[in-house]
Amino acid sequence: MAAAESSFKIILGSSSMARQRILAEMGYEFTIMTADIDEKSIRKEKPEDLVTALAEAKAIAIMARLQHTDILKNVACPTLLITADTVVVYKGTIREKPCNKDEAREFIKGYSGGHAAVVGSVLVTNLNSGASKGGWESAEVYFHDIPNEVIDSLIDEGIPFKVAGGLMLEHPLTLPFVDAVIGATDTVMGLSKSLTEKLIEEALCQPGSSPRVQNMS
Repeated sequence: MAAAESSFKIILGSSSMARQRILAEMGYEFTIMTADIDEKSIRKEKPEDLVTALAEAKAIAIMARLQHTDILKNVACPTLLITADTVVVYKGTIREKPCNKDEAREFIKGYSGGHAAVVGSVLVTNLNSGASKGGWESAEVYFHDIPNEVIDSLIDEGIPFKVAGGLMLEHPLTLPFVDAVIGATDTVMGLSKSLTEKLIEEALCQPGSSPRVQNMS
């Protein structure tokens, strides 16, 4: 459903450049609004539960902000809010954005010659009807050996601190050392195109209800 054909507006609740690029590649026009939440205060044992809870918390925070703006006034067509979250799972441990250089180096050195799983959620909320549809996908990334000088360059650029698990698959320094991706690359980058399209259709077509979470892996 290309932007030129759409009869609805989209608010992307994310500052992620990768998510913005993916949504634009899907043919959508959108505005950006970010959530000011303490992600560390939301904890779940399972990665799929964590990314789902974080996407929901972001949506709630943004909807609260929207009540104090004029963004939704005099808008005739439906407005959809898209929020998402991603974590990396390495040897059974959930990894979010590294906190410092030592942790970033530990994360990336662990991936070298090994593999990690990525779990990403998407939540689409119809701000007119109240319908909220969510789901999650997972993918696995296998790496060649990553040289120490490449790891140092990534850290010097500050790349690992911007993404879950310090893993920016599409970065020119990282990409040559990716051996294989099992699953959708856009899931690894932060926004599954197929899942997002499905949830947009559901949020537009179905009446308001509580969030429904689907495993699309």
